Amino acid sequence: MSIVYYSSPVGILEIKSTESHITQLLFKESAKTSSENIPAVMKECIRQLDEYFSGNRNDFTLPLAPEGTNFQCSVWKALQTIPYGQTISYKELAERVENPKACRAVGTANGRNPIAIIIPCHRVIAANGTLGGYAGGLDIKTILLKLEGVDRF
Repeated sequence: MSIVYYSSPVGILEIKSTESHITQLLFKESAKTSSENIPAVMKECIRQLDEYFSGNRNDFTLPLAPEGTNFQCSVWKALQTIPYGQTISYKELAERVENPKACRAVGTANGRNPIAIIIPCHRVIAANGTLGGYAGGLDIKTILLKLEGVDRF
């Protein structure tokens, strides 16, 4: 497992990977020591994050390997179908995983997304049109949505 710290416009991001897959991207308060030998997949992740934050990338094309339950993985997979610059509700997300009554469970899985930004959990909002929650904080969620052209927040 390799770890690198990336200084982004929304703060420090801790990126973890195997030799071939990104496994985590988490918000951190501060950077620690990064791994010495960074795999190619991690270098590509940093390149794509640079492009995303500069407004030159709408979709990430990285091999991902988030760890979770089957249900969580189905939610995280569904999150990846939300187009750049668009939002959906937790109810819509529950419908996408073919479990329309599981809004609360979908919200919990969304909050446990281990690969923030790349798996775009920030694109899920409350049914009443408010931001809802976000593991990185609502300020960061607002910044990410505005970066993607969602200006109503």
